[in-house]
Amino acid sequence: MTDTLLLPGQRLARGVCRLLRALDFAPLVEFVPAPGLRVDVMALGPAGEVWIVECKSCRADFAGDRKWTGYLEWCDRFFWAVDEIFPADVLPSGAGLIVGDAYGAEIARMAEASPLAGARRRAVTRRFARVAAARLSQSLDPGLALDDRAGW
Repeated sequence: MTDTLLLPGQRLARGVCRLLRALDFAPLVEFVPAPGLRVDVMALGPAGEVWIVECKSCRADFAGDRKWTGYLEWCDRFFWAVDEIFPADVLPSGAGLIVGDAYGAEIARMAEASPLAGARRRAVTRRFARVAAARLSQSLDPGLALDDRAGW
């Protein structure tokens, strides 16, 4: 998909995914960890760590986000991703900060660690794997219908 077809948050998510892959994480965009929640990027690390990154294209986008605190119980580390002109001082200090654009990103502040409980980690990792496999399967067979209830 060309850059002109992507929304600002999607372009930022692409750069974030490039960073995460460079850090040996496997990212998924628009992942649903639980009903009613949809994160911009969730990534699974080489040691099984789970990171969530919320991409904010402008201050109004951040101000309108009422669900982000619900994401904290689904990850080991939580990050905000913004571009270089975003007023980062409005973001909560306990979260990590990633600054980037459509072509790449860098971690400006590491997120505080809050390790997931074992049962939650297994559940989210299993869901992550199933969603990733279903998306790959659909990319190989675009006519394949996916069940919306599964959060693919």
